[in-house]
Amino acid sequence: QITDPIADMLTRIRNAGNARHAVWMTRIQDEEGYCQILLDEGYIKSFEVVEGNTQGIIRIALKYVDNRQKAITGIKRVSKPGLRVYAGAQELPKVLRGLGIAIVSIPEAQTDKKARELNVGGEVLAFVW
Repeated sequence: QITDPIADMLTRIRNAGNARHAVWMTRIQDEEGYCQILLDEGYIKSFEVVEGNTQGIIRIALKYVDNRQKAITGIKRVSKPGLRVYAGAQELPKVLRGLGIAIVSIPEAQTDKKARELNVGGEVLAFVW
C-alpha cells in the first residue's frame, strides 16, 4: 500500500532519470494530469496509459537534452500527507526565479504560472526544474 502516490511517482522519475530508464508505474489518482503538465512544459518526451490490469499502467519516456543531460535536473515533493502546504494566488512560489515550475493542485493540477493567470491558489504539490 502506497501512502503517498505523488511522492512515489516523483521518486520513480528521479531514479529512472539517474539510471536512464523509462518509468513504469500503476495508474493512481491524478498521475495522468501530472504527466501531462510535465509533457507540456517539456520535461518528459511522452507518456502512455497501458490498459491491462484493473487500474492500468503508465509508461513515461524521459527526455534528455543532446541525448546526454536529463531534462529534469531536480524534482522535489513540497506538500506531504503529514504537512500540507497551501498558497494563495499571490503567494505561489517561483522555482529558480521562474526557470522551474511548481505543480499546484487547484480543481485539477496546473503549473504555478497557470494558477497565477487564473488568480487562484491551492496546494503546492511539487517543484520541478
